[in-house]
Amino acid sequence: MKLATLCYVERDNQYLMLYRNKKENDMHQGMYVGLGGKLEAGESPEECAIREVWEESGLVVENPQLKGVLTFPAFSKDEDWYVFLFVITKFTGELKPCTEGELVWVDKDELNGLPMHEGDYLFIKRMQEYEGVFSAKFEYEGTKLKGYSMNLH
Repeated sequence: MKLATLCYVERDNQYLMLYRNKKENDMHQGMYVGLGGKLEAGESPEECAIREVWEESGLVVENPQLKGVLTFPAFSKDEDWYVFLFVITKFTGELKPCTEGELVWVDKDELNGLPMHEGDYLFIKRMQEYEGVFSAKFEYEGTKLKGYSMNLH
């Protein structure tokens, strides 16, 4: 089981997206994703979100807002992933190059035209429309979405 964060840094009706094109053997190769990564020992989800955004972008963030908890059964190497989904609107600093890909500010209304995992379109839409925290489960076979469910809280 893996615990991770996924963060959407927001400004002026845009999200900071990471176009994954630099890592070898990357399951997200050629896709646009939010920033984030695995929790370290003793780290809270919020601490992980702050650390991962800083490591990947150079931005110093404040007060990440939890929007959802995502479950991905057998997502990578047959391991279940549980992902804390955050939106971040308070940050300072300048973008630095990322070792995993290119950082790009993308208009929210252009997201549907980007190459992303199928489930990402669904949870981003929910994240934008729902004021509260939700949970969702996305079942993939390879990179193909086989099924999903969402619950509002």
